[in-house]
Amino acid sequence: MARITFYGGVGSVTGSKYLLESNGKKVLVDCGLFQGDKELRERNWQDPPFVASEIDAVIITHAHIDHTGWLPRLVKLGFKGRVTTSRATGDLLKILLPDSGRLQEEEADYRNRHKLTSHEPALPLYDERDAKAALELLNLVPNNGEPYEICEGFTARFSVAGHIMGASQVLVEMTNARPDGSSVRFLFSGDLGHYDQAIVKDPAPPPDCDYLMSESTYGDRLHGEIDSETNFARIINEAARRNGPILIPAFAVGRTQEVLYMIRELEEQKRIPVLPVVVDSPMAAQATQVYNRWNEEHDEEYASILAHKQHPLRTASMQTTASRDESKRLNDMRGARIIISASGMLTGGRVLHHAMRILPDENATVVFVGYQAAGTTGRRIQNGEREVKIMKNWIPVRCHVEKVEGFSAHADWKAVLQWLSGLQTIPRMVFTTHGEPEAAEAMAGHIRDRFGWNVLVPTYEQTVELP
Repeated sequence: MARITFYGGVGSVTGSKYLLESNGKKVLVDCGLFQGDKELRERNWQDPPFVASEIDAVIITHAHIDHTGWLPRLVKLGFKGRVTTSRATGDLLKILLPDSGRLQEEEADYRNRHKLTSHEPALPLYDERDAKAALELLNLVPNNGEPYEICEGFTARFSVAGHIMGASQVLVEMTNARPDGSSVRFLFSGDLGHYDQAIVKDPAPPPDCDYLMSESTYGDRLHGEIDSETNFARIINEAARRNGPILIPAFAVGRTQEVLYMIRELEEQKRIPVLPVVVDSPMAAQATQVYNRWNEEHDEEYASILAHKQHPLRTASMQTTASRDESKRLNDMRGARIIISASGMLTGGRVLHHAMRILPDENATVVFVGYQAAGTTGRRIQNGEREVKIMKNWIPVRCHVEKVEGFSAHADWKAVLQWLSGLQTIPRMVFTTHGEPEAAEAMAGHIRDRFGWNVLVPTYEQTVELP
């Protein structure tokens, strides 16, 4: 008998971890960090509800930290199996995981030096060595829908999810999982992209399955009706007239590339002035190179620009920073400029240091270009709080706060239904995950109303048998 247990990605959009068990084998699908509320973040430090050394294999749907950032911790606790993911995701993980390790070491050091910790001394969840140890376990496969062995009794097919470069929907087949010797097929949507977005291909049609897990990040809402280019152009032009800085918190992988792509397009169309653009993230600069390398996942427009020897992700006046000293020198810049920095939800990283200086500036603008999870500093600012706590300092929010919906790399509920409509057979059960409670429930309702399928909204640590 096969079964699944939900150890993350339920009740929130972070910490994705789903444990499949069949015939004595255990496979973990995704291994993400919890972010947002303190109660969620503390789960990262707790002993996992499973024994790391007993996990036979890990499958990763895509590179974002809320799906991969706990993997070095899993390895540190004794996991030694293979980690199977797409080739482009593997390239991104080689950038992302060591950076995550370094970032946690730097933040622990910063808190110790400035006495900003309740623990003496503050320690990182894992370090760069743990991250590199995790990378040694990678097993990279094409995102082409062909079956690949994960471990004994488990195969997986990876195909394009359209969320970021390398993002996959994964069909896991567990052989001899039923008493009659038949298999169980479980499809994980991963994070689905919306249709017709820039850079990456649309999500591939879903393969038929017995059980299906669908993300529900935007299960209770649709993306904005205002054209994102028009909205973004307005924001930049208004900031330029105020001669004020623009801070864009953005994930280094995926969102930063989309923002650069749009700024370049708006400059070329002469809809915005050419402003200094600074990407304050070495990881983002490296990720951009990966984006250009994996041309089989490019959409037609992106591929056409590359074919004409242009750089789709370089604006007219752009620089990147590598060291912390280079980042600090940005504090001396004056006038209208655009700073793009991680993390995208203002939960850590260099963006916090910029935020401390920009949030109190009445002429400045903070632009949110992605989903802000409950409990994050980004969500608090987006919700209108006039003072937020950063590095144990209360920072007034006097700047202009803007949001551009069209940048979201997540499918809204209509796009999820469009994707699901590609199934040729009815799954026995659908699970809605990777959404806050209201969004997951709403997505379940949309699926029931549209298709009449059996849908469950799982809870944390819930186990479901898969007959």
